[in-house]
Amino acid sequence: ELQTDGNRSGHLQNGELVFDPEVNEEVVRIIAAQLAEIGDQFDKEIKARVVNDLVQHFLNENLSGEEITRRMSEVVEGLAQAIPSDMEREKAMLVLAMVLTKKIANTMPSLLQRVFSTTVNYISQQLHNYIVRMVSA
Repeated sequence: ELQTDGNRSGHLQNGELVFDPEVNEEVVRIIAAQLAEIGDQFDKEIKARVVNDLVQHFLNENLSGEEITRRMSEVVEGLAQAIPSDMEREKAMLVLAMVLTKKIANTMPSLLQRVFSTTVNYISQQLHNYIVRMVSA
């Protein structure tokens, strides 16, 4: 699994650090650079109104994590409709989710933990297979 700090994920087993299946780190860096470039383009195109609407959903403590994840999915799907057809839809959705997370956290830093958890859940549910294919290709 990819980690947000660019390192491979690992876990302790019998007191020793064990890394998850070997991943070509250079490939991961190339993919990350490509995603960052796409993210910079998307960042300029996402309207403040969309971000503010999502912020309001995150602030609503009556909404469950599942409801907020569903709302984020709807927003990502809607934004993905405007993506050029020459870009892989899954890649666009992945980058859009990450850019939205960044914009929400920049707008309302106190939401960082909730928005990050929601984004991780969204990506795990909707884009896990795409990420596995992308990294192993």
